[in-house]
Amino acid sequence: MKTSVNDVKIIEVPTVSDTRGKLAVVEKDCIPFAVKRVYYLYDVPSDSYRGGHAHKNLYQFLIPLSGSFEVHLKDGENERKITLNKPNKGLLIVPGIWREIDNFSSGSVCLVLASNEYDESDYIRAYKDFELFKRT
Repeated sequence: MKTSVNDVKIIEVPTVSDTRGKLAVVEKDCIPFAVKRVYYLYDVPSDSYRGGHAHKNLYQFLIPLSGSFEVHLKDGENERKITLNKPNKGLLIVPGIWREIDNFSSGSVCLVLASNEYDESDYIRAYKDFELFKRT
């Protein structure tokens, strides 16, 4: 797969603001896929990490609803580290990118919008298998 860490991008979530506060809205043109699964990570100990895998076909959009965390990305040749800490900015992760999420601040919540329902066959859970996948 020819995707690279440069295909991963921060997308600003449209926000409406007034004296009552802010309202962020993710709808049709905000992200380049229809959402078929939603889940969130919370109460992750600061010395733990999540992820540690890649997807063959799945797109994901990560939003830090509260707090902050770091996303480490690899494409088999290049690496990138992105800190997410603003609830109006999400990270679009394309298929074929290895990801690990760590450095969770206290009280952080990571919302994940996914392009498909859970499918174990879409996961690449061993980095050596990921390297083979990237060569094809």
